[in-house]
Amino acid sequence: MQITDKNEFHNKIKRVIITEEQINKAVEDAGRLISEEYEGKPLLLVSVLKGAFIFLSDLTKRVTIPCEIGFMAAKSYFEGTESSGNVQITMDLSQDISKYHVVIVEDIIDTGRTLAEIVKLLKVREPKSLKIMTLLDKPDRRIVKIDADWSLFTIPDYFVIGYGLDYGEYYRNLPYIAEFSAE
Repeated sequence: MQITDKNEFHNKIKRVIITEEQINKAVEDAGRLISEEYEGKPLLLVSVLKGAFIFLSDLTKRVTIPCEIGFMAAKSYFEGTESSGNVQITMDLSQDISKYHVVIVEDIIDTGRTLAEIVKLLKVREPKSLKIMTLLDKPDRRIVKIDADWSLFTIPDYFVIGYGLDYGEYYRNLPYIAEFSAE
């Protein structure tokens, strides 16, 4: 899929469900929470690419304590709006996480499959602690029992785009979360 027409791009945005202002406020609060909880502790924020890169960037700017960042990449959607059920870890961490308190910074928890695989992989590496912060939680779609320690927003079963979330690699650049229109 390739979109080059501005009208075609915007016609797929059904409606904004979380505004840029709401996101900014929630991320500011999340940064303060992490700063307080991990004061004086070695902290590693792990972003799950590609979807969480904007969230991690904005969150990191609001964390006021020393921290490191790491990146993992996993995918299960493969160009569609439905999870394939297969999770592939396409990039792993380079850090030895046993020396850190690890916070996985996720864009969305949908079926839970991807995050469950990442958690399983990281737990065997014995971090000092492991917690999950997600921008969006979609509990109606959960197949695997997994919950975030912190969820900034809970949403209904919509396919959403924006603020890092995509459809066919497009729409990540929207500063808000919108419902995608497949029509």
